[in-house]
Amino acid sequence: MSEQITSARAVAKTVRIAPRKARLVMDLIRGKKVAEAIAILQFTPRGASPIIAKVLNSAIANAENNFDLDAENLVVSEAFVNEGPTLKRFRPRAKGSASPINKRTSHITVVVSEK
Repeated sequence: MSEQITSARAVAKTVRIAPRKARLVMDLIRGKKVAEAIAILQFTPRGASPIIAKVLNSAIANAENNFDLDAENLVVSEAFVNEGPTLKRFRPRAKGSASPINKRTSHITVVVSEK
């Protein structure tokens, strides 16, 4: 009963981009073929695109090298962004007060599998 592994994943943790912004790009590639997903990321003018492309390429490399999967048959089966730790900063305001600034981070996960 040897079970064939047909998926590989890659995770980028504590990436300095807000999860809400990264999810907009992630929604574009979920469920697409790998070649199509790379093309979409290449021509999407958002700050999260190169970061997500890097994670996607890592997942493809993991599939090829660790599990002997063919890159042409891969599909982005799961793609999600979770919230990482928030860096809390303060901005000085009028009359000696301060207002908070939350610098949010993301954990980006991409899972590719054979169709």
